[in-house]
Amino acid sequence: MLDGSLASAADNVLVYATSNRRHLLPESQQENQCGGEGGEIHPGDAVEERISLSERFGLWLSFYSFDQERYLAICQEWLERLGASAPQGEDFRQAALAYALARGSRSGRVAWQFARDWAGRARLEDGG
Repeated sequence: MLDGSLASAADNVLVYATSNRRHLLPESQQENQCGGEGGEIHPGDAVEERISLSERFGLWLSFYSFDQERYLAICQEWLERLGASAPQGEDFRQAALAYALARGSRSGRVAWQFARDWAGRARLEDGG
């Protein structure tokens, strides 16, 4: 779901991805002003409580980078699991590294995306 897959997610899974608390909770201009407007005696406490909701229930996703050789090994492993041939040659290395460079990361997520791309292209070249 988060990496752009065409496969659908399970019906009992809901994923929210946000880069900022503003996307989780409504925010008004009054929250940024002092003086207890809107009947709130301690507006700073109310804001902190709302922020703590995202801290407690927010989801943080991290995709950690690997060294080059581990990234290439993971690409090959994914290709094998997808039933595609995982060549050992320089063309494969260059393609996998260029893919990672274009995305700014040598993470497991990027290796998975590269493997799907490589396998899909190979199937198209083989006629389906």
